[in-house]
Amino acid sequence: MRKLQVTFVLLAVILGISLVGCKQAKPPGETVEPVESTDSTVSPPESEQGGMAMAFELRSPAFTHEGTIPPKYTCDGEDISPRLEWNDPPEGTQSFALIADDPDAPVGTWVHWVLYNIPAGVRALPEAIAAESELPEGSRHGKNGWRRLYYGGPCPPSGTHRYFFKLYALDTTLNLKPGANKGKLLKAMEGHILAETELMGTYQRK
Repeated sequence: MRKLQVTFVLLAVILGISLVGCKQAKPPGETVEPVESTDSTVSPPESEQGGMAMAFELRSPAFTHEGTIPPKYTCDGEDISPRLEWNDPPEGTQSFALIADDPDAPVGTWVHWVLYNIPAGVRALPEAIAAESELPEGSRHGKNGWRRLYYGGPCPPSGTHRYFFKLYALDTTLNLKPGANKGKLLKAMEGHILAETELMGTYQRK
């Protein structure tokens, strides 16, 4: 009789262990809920091709950022505009505007170039932009410091000056006729700038 009781006890223990194991096991077909990550790091945006999206950037094959502007593009040379290039702007860009100026001029910031309503599909300005109030693709020249509607190259009276080429991506096409100065352009762009980038070159006359 005692052996029979021991046998029943052992069976009960074995059965209890089996039941606990069944409760801990995941039933077939049950999905596991993903654990929410506590990592707050935001990944950089990716391009449509799957690579990292490039920042809006202005560059030139004529000179590097903070590099020396060749005399060809100054009053000591041909005095023509350098080629400028940029990559894709933010989504929603409708036009670009460009301002080139010299903050080191003795009379205050001197404006060398004003160009606006550059079409959104344009990604480069060729060398030696024509001295016309309105270009064939629709871009319009504004007045520079000489009150002329075209590019005027660096021509510092003394020392080394910095020349900033600033490109703006806008969410609109500006209602400005050719001949607007820098101040009027900046006023018209208020509230419409999606992104901006700049390229700075230096020049000193020998």
